[in-house]
Amino acid sequence: MKLKKVFAITLSACLSASMVAGCSTGSSSSASGGAKVIKIGAFEPTTGENGGGGLQELLGMRYANKTHPTVKIGGEEYKVELVEVDNKSDKTEAVNAAQKLVSEKVSVVLGSYGSGVSIAAGQIFADAKIPAIGASCTNPQVTQGNDFYFRVCFLDPFQGTVMANYANDHGAKTAAVITQLGDDYSSGLGSFFKTAFSGLGGNIVSEEQFQTNQTDFKAILTNIKAQNPDIIFAPSSITTAPLIIKQARELGITATIAAGDTWENSTIIENAGTSAEGVVLSTFFDEAEPANEEAASFISGFKAYLKENKQDEIIPAVSALGYDSYLCAIKAIETAGSADGSAIRDALKGVSIDGVTGSISFDENGDAKKDMAFIKTIENGKFKFLTTTTVK
Repeated sequence: MKLKKVFAITLSACLSASMVAGCSTGSSSSASGGAKVIKIGAFEPTTGENGGGGLQELLGMRYANKTHPTVKIGGEEYKVELVEVDNKSDKTEAVNAAQKLVSEKVSVVLGSYGSGVSIAAGQIFADAKIPAIGASCTNPQVTQGNDFYFRVCFLDPFQGTVMANYANDHGAKTAAVITQLGDDYSSGLGSFFKTAFSGLGGNIVSEEQFQTNQTDFKAILTNIKAQNPDIIFAPSSITTAPLIIKQARELGITATIAAGDTWENSTIIENAGTSAEGVVLSTFFDEAEPANEEAASFISGFKAYLKENKQDEIIPAVSALGYDSYLCAIKAIETAGSADGSAIRDALKGVSIDGVTGSISFDENGDAKKDMAFIKTIENGKFKFLTTTTVK
């Protein structure tokens, strides 16, 4: 989006000094016609390896902005302007995208899909005193030591344990783990699954890693086949997932293939075809099980919105989380009664909402207090709800 003329003089200085000076403090302004405006940043990948998932998350934020286009600050109504940047699924580009949001003087940031880019940008937001609310970035490091980062999803230690419990409950005694080298989400979730599964008495018979942009997995899958595991846990991107799934089945591997929340994406089914049948995953939301009235309203309205935008009408969990992150942002802005980032950060600590994915409030680390995950499988070319799971 174009920078407003009123900021033209100061922005050139802020671009280079915003991390150390006060230029990045969130502010409000008047749009043409006199309407007051507050900016919320959408920090998401819309290109690169995670572009598909990032767009789904962004669609939830855009829809939230459509249904909640204004916020009241001190009794006055402000228009919420969603400022979108593409972090390109890349840690270096994430820094550039974060700096752009700082220069745009956003008051709060939403995102990102992908823990690695969220971690990379975290210190920039903290230095600029702009609170960020992650939607689906599940790695614990996103919020650790960062008083300005919050999130509305559950964490990978929980998700890894949930999937280990599921594997154990369904008779799996041996497991293979496949993770992406250098990817915080993949390596973190794989590690948490391994620890939890071993703790339940399971045996990890193979641990394999692959490089970013790798497309041939037959060598590591051949190693896994020789170990004949009951389950393969392979948390990875939606780009990599169908390749792993198809090549595993082509090699005659019959083990259950499982992963985390990133695999709840229809493109995996489209690209893996019948090989995707029986895949199991954990996720944050199921449209067949609305948590409350807000969820029921979201489901019907968002389906219509997806249709208008020529998108698949199956609601991804990350879209619901994107919507909830926006709700938390406007609730915090209203509670703070200010566009100032530090004031909004302080307000977020006490925010409590009934969101689409359930009740949301934050603990001392800025993490959502959540204790339930949805387990789904792929059956007849569709995601099918199996059960909800909690970890005590």
